[in-house]
Amino acid sequence: MKKMTRTIGIMAVTVLALTGLSGCGKKEEAKEVKVGYFNNVTHAQALYMKAEGTLDKAFGNDVSITWTAFNAGPAEVEALFSGDIDIGYIGPVPAITANVRSDGDVSILSGATLAGAELLRAAGSGIEEVADLDGKTVAIPQIGNTQHLCLLKLLEDNGLSTTEEGGTVNVVAVDNADVQNMMDQGNIDAALVPEPWGSTLEGSGAEIVLDYDEVYRGGDYPVAVVVVRNDFLKDNPELVKKFLKAHEETTAYISENSSEAAKVVNEEINDATGKSLDSEILESAFTKIQVSTEVSREAMEDFEKISLEQEFIQKESKDLYAEIS
Repeated sequence: MKKMTRTIGIMAVTVLALTGLSGCGKKEEAKEVKVGYFNNVTHAQALYMKAEGTLDKAFGNDVSITWTAFNAGPAEVEALFSGDIDIGYIGPVPAITANVRSDGDVSILSGATLAGAELLRAAGSGIEEVADLDGKTVAIPQIGNTQHLCLLKLLEDNGLSTTEEGGTVNVVAVDNADVQNMMDQGNIDAALVPEPWGSTLEGSGAEIVLDYDEVYRGGDYPVAVVVVRNDFLKDNPELVKKFLKAHEETTAYISENSSEAAKVVNEEINDATGKSLDSEILESAFTKIQVSTEVSREAMEDFEKISLEQEFIQKESKDLYAEIS
């Protein structure tokens, strides 16, 4: 009897061990990839791939693609944290914020676009250069976003500071669509805005103080990057590689066929928002951005430094750049 009991015990242990080993096998890949983006020309690759079904072709029939549009970086950051999106096109400053707040769980996968922002003045404002912003009111799209940090760097480089810091430049957050009205009413003197809003303002009478390649680092700075949740990357490395390949190929195509790609992007914006861009504004916007998978680490270091100084973030980033093996 004792021998039989011992045999049964050994068999039970063996079965449990085998069961445990089978449970430690490779986790099944996700059947859905959720991508976040903005309906904006600075997220050109996302708009083009959505319109052309590029990711559907890349992943095949077994994996579905869900696209979610956002109007602001903070909302997309929260969607990353909640798992509502896995991969996102987003501004570089919100990308840093997401990385810090998640303690390194959100990292940059690739660059998307460079530059694409201008400093413009209201007609008759008397602003000829950055130094003339002394005592003026300047609009940016959002406190703590990429254009805001570029403006803060410009002010610092020209010996100016904001009224919040005891200086003379009043910086206010204004929705891009409302900037022209604010200028016309005399409520703001200048604005630092991304495309296509810069070209839109210029077409409505605003004048360029600093063009897209004069705002910061000769235009060699990211205005949009691609981020990924690292737990999604860890569980689905092959899916992320397929996404990255599609993103890189789309970037190359847009770079070489900007006029044709711009039309596809504009049609996608129209389908999503019910309003397309004027052809002249669209053409201007695409000359002021550069699609690129590169990310200037020097620019990102500057953005992080300013974010820390302004207390937009409370600590340094961790594993900011995703590792793809």
